[in-house]
Amino acid sequence: MKIVVTSIFVQDQDKALEFYSEKLGFIKKEDVPAGEFRWITLVSPEEQDGTELLLEPNDHPAAKEYQKKIVADGIPATMFGVADVRKEYERLLEKGVKFTMEPTVMGGVTIAVFDDTCGNLIQIVQK
Repeated sequence: MKIVVTSIFVQDQDKALEFYSEKLGFIKKEDVPAGEFRWITLVSPEEQDGTELLLEPNDHPAAKEYQKKIVADGIPATMFGVADVRKEYERLLEKGVKFTMEPTVMGGVTIAVFDDTCGNLIQIVQK
């Protein structure tokens, strides 16, 4: 068994698609109609056959409440691995990404947290 798709709730699928592809550099893999919304997945350019990230509409009241509460508590919705957190931090700052935590060493890892503009905090980590 392996993880093939993981999802993240987003307030606006079009805005999320733009942010995750243009700012973060993920590649759109699927974009098909799914009722009133779309099934939109992205993949890492380094692993185009790897795990897909689904941009899941937060249309359900429980999803909206979950998203609001974890952001209020400063909890990232997910974590992305990077080779060099400080380098990625600088690259994303240049693209206008707003960070809530600068690169910080915690034990054997370095992390940073940013706002994805779609209702989530996202953590990047370097092991």
